[in-house]
Formats: sequence, C-alpha cells, structure tokens
Amino acid sequence: MTAPPGADASFDQPRDWNGIHWKAIQQQVRRLQVRIAKAVKEGKHRRALALQWLLTHSRAARLLAVRMVTTNKGAKTPGVDKVIWRTNRQNSKRQKTSNVTDTDRNRSGGYTS
Repeated sequence: MTAPPGADASFDQPRDWNGIHWKAIQQQVRRLQVRIAKAVKEGKHRRALALQWLLTHSRAARLLAVRMVTTNKGAKTPGVDKVIWRTNRQNSKRQKTSNVTDTDRNRSGGYTS
C-alpha cells in the first residue's frame, strides 16, 4: 500500500499558501483517521500505532493543523511562543518547521519545555 498523495515529502509542493487544495488535504487526513479507528476497533493495535505515526508525520496533517490554528476564533491570541501568525507566508513557514519528535518527549510521556 502506498502513502496518500501529500503525505510524502514531494517536490511539487505549492509555493503559495492559497494554492493548496484544502479539500484534498482534509480528505487525506480524514482517510488516515478512519483507518486508525478501524484498526483499533478490529484490535490491530500495531497497525493503529503505525497509522498514527504516519498521520503525525504527514505533510497533510501539518498543513491542516496550521490552517486550523490560524483560522479559528483564537487565531489572534499568541501561543506559548508568544507569536501570532498573521500572514500566509508565516503560516507556510510554520508548517515546514512545526514537528514534534520523540526527542521532544520526556520519559513520563509529557512534552519538555
């Protein structure tokens, strides 16, 4: 099985934030979420874990996360980094730099500051 389009590090990424096909991005993320739920329901926990990893590391999920944060009701409130993302260029930049890796987690399962 191949990864859904947009989940990989493809070279034909749109340069413009407004050039992203959001409906396709939402469908890719939703498809992975449904597959995770189905795997858990069937008791395939290793499969669910692998799909969760794929979702959290996918480009589509990062794009959608940044879009949700920057377009919601609290978009004008700074986060823990005390920065407000106002422009599409900032959104695009944050999408490329936002990631949580295993090194960001401490042994108790929480995130380090």
